[in-house]
Amino acid sequence: MTEIIEAIKRSAIRIRKAINEEELGYAQSANSSGEQQLKLDVLSDTIIEEELARASSVKTIASEEKSDPVTINESGKYLVGYDPLDGSSLVDVNLSVGSIFGIYEGSFSGPNLVASAYVVYGPRTELVVATIKAERFRLEGEEFVFMQELALGDKGKLNAPGATQKYWYPHHKELVESLFAEGYRLRYSGGMVPDLHQILVKGGGLFSYPGTEDKPKGKLRKIFEVFPFANIYEKAGGYAIDESGRRLLELGCGDIHETTPCFFGSRYEIEKVKEYYEKA
Repeated sequence: MTEIIEAIKRSAIRIRKAINEEELGYAQSANSSGEQQLKLDVLSDTIIEEELARASSVKTIASEEKSDPVTINESGKYLVGYDPLDGSSLVDVNLSVGSIFGIYEGSFSGPNLVASAYVVYGPRTELVVATIKAERFRLEGEEFVFMQELALGDKGKLNAPGATQKYWYPHHKELVESLFAEGYRLRYSGGMVPDLHQILVKGGGLFSYPGTEDKPKGKLRKIFEVFPFANIYEKAGGYAIDESGRRLLELGCGDIHETTPCFFGSRYEIEKVKEYYEKA
């Protein structure tokens, strides 16, 4: 496991440099969802594949930017699913973006996730790793230095509601409005990594990306985004559920690009989600 975390650190340093120096235009290709890829998406994907290939314990990798998993070492033990540059469309307006990693054993599914990590590339580059607990590191020079163990409080103050409001179901709209009525502050950048990171660092709140009328299964992918963050939130003392109230880490996955509605937060906010969704 240690060599995988080290590979993630090396990837982060290289991607940070690419964000600062490489051109931001579109590549002549599309990802598995048919979205046109930025050159930085493709470069970040290549960097991570190169670094993970140096880790003998990695058997298979799966990326949001690849159609299918790739076996890199038949004798390896772990499978790694990753989003190489989440929120990459925000780079050209100079907002924070990130990389997300899920480490699995056996197969890609919630119950088989054994560790996860993410990197946020903002004014400073930070790394959060969740194995037994969720730990935060900051890049200083060429080294990631430990900052703190992350712990969510029982109740937060931030509300980050994703998806297009036009297509929200009525019960979800009522949930969001009820939190604002309680004094919650809107914090939504359009980047999963910085928004979830902010809630973790500030000690609580709710990030939601629901199923909607146009996308009933949601938009966020289980393997690359949802399961890794579910593990991090649980290790920080929080909760991560789907629209039925089930733990996200109990969900299987039939296809590596499968999506699910998802809710991440403190105990109070997740109980609110269950309350409003049970009435639907």
